[in-house]
Amino acid sequence: MTTHDGNREPAASGPLPRRVVTGHGSGGRSIVVSDGPIPVSRELPGEGVLFHEVWNTEGAPAPITALEPDEPTRRTLAVPPPPRGTKIRINEFAPGHLDERGLQSPVHRTASIDYGIVLSGEITLILDESEVTLRTGDIVVQRGTNHAWANRGADIARVVFVLVGGAFDDALAATLPDGLAGLMRGGPRD
Repeated sequence: MTTHDGNREPAASGPLPRRVVTGHGSGGRSIVVSDGPIPVSRELPGEGVLFHEVWNTEGAPAPITALEPDEPTRRTLAVPPPPRGTKIRINEFAPGHLDERGLQSPVHRTASIDYGIVLSGEITLILDESEVTLRTGDIVVQRGTNHAWANRGADIARVVFVLVGGAFDDALAATLPDGLAGLMRGGPRD
């Protein structure tokens, strides 16, 4: 992975998305704290996947301070959010990067509820026993299931993901083939 923090521009499908962050100034008045391109992107060039990290929070309820003490997207970057945390990112899946199984991402499961909103292109969600192709404007609610992604189209698929830390119900966890041992806790290949 390469980190975009002014050193190298990842191969995005267009300009980096604009992020506007608000906060509180003197007397508790609302202000714009920052306004500009998303500051952190990560690229898996061999797999044709680009992660634009928009924001994340640690814990719930999320602490609201006048200003963030540091840039939250520079914190430890992992696929799932931290326990009881949140994460918003935009993923770009380039066409032509499928493995021998027809997948672009590893099969994985996270302890989170993930909302995926397709901004452009199309992306296929592969589950254990089925798959569904999502197109521009479609929304998927991913509920801790084993899954993978594949761009089988001709254009870049751009998808917003909002991830919310979750906890598996004990009865459900007992039915999972590997229990909770198979949860992804770090990056795409951890």
